Amino acid sequence: MNRYTYLDTNTNKKTDTLNSLFPGWKGSDERVMVYSPHDDDAILGAGYAMRAAIDDGAEVFLTIVCNGHCGYSTPEEKDTIVETRKAETYECYKRFGIPEDHILRLEFPDFSAIQYVGLQLDPERQGHFLKTMKMLRDNKITRILVPNHYHEHIDHWAAYMIAAYDAPQAGDAHTVDLAVPYPVESVAQYSVWAELDPEDAILSGRDKDIRANMVIAADQSVEDRVIDGIKAFPSQEQIIDDLVAQRAARKLDDGRFIECYVKFDPRPKFNFEPYKKLFK
Repeated sequence: MNRYTYLDTNTNKKTDTLNSLFPGWKGSDERVMVYSPHDDDAILGAGYAMRAAIDDGAEVFLTIVCNGHCGYSTPEEKDTIVETRKAETYECYKRFGIPEDHILRLEFPDFSAIQYVGLQLDPERQGHFLKTMKMLRDNKITRILVPNHYHEHIDHWAAYMIAAYDAPQAGDAHTVDLAVPYPVESVAQYSVWAELDPEDAILSGRDKDIRANMVIAADQSVEDRVIDGIKAFPSQEQIIDDLVAQRAARKLDDGRFIECYVKFDPRPKFNFEPYKKLFK
């Protein structure tokens, strides 16, 4: 039995290939970047897609937006939490198959990432753009996973804005001295805990309760890999305990678990045809 099944909720068609999530998927030639608002969000929300990509021979990279300095559960941890979480991050993703040199840390302060979106903040400070653009281009990233922005944490919203903005910019012919432009082929959105935006469901004519347009079903061994990675964050146990407990709600009757995504175009072209018809 295949470890992964991909369901397109618009057609109800099931496949066993990542081509369903990432159109035109080329296996070992692919390099996937996952933007993670905080260090544990990527594995909590996009673990199955990351593991599926790795299992298919692709490389997976992470951009971790925030430094985690608010993630302490006791006063005694306050001064050491950033370094503690950094070590936990590398251990988590090492277990999961992502090496340390594939992880970019932006180190923006928690609950504050929104102010770092963009290139130049003021004459003395720069935003996210130069670091992420160089990472995307230098590593020839082909796919991007962005976090959910809809009724989520403000840092998730900021990470979504950063990632969705970066995706089309990576291939554009600007700032070419920074790194050679390289186009990202497709983008999809994952959720850590909040419901997804109903926009795609409304525009596609789906039931508004089916907000994801792609669902991955993974077997128990994949879920076990995710849980093993999450356990590398003992400092966050109290904070994410409820999220881990909620993972039981993902379980299907056949023992598999599901993860939901929205494939979308971060730079859709304007369609003038409906307007032109109004003049006929």
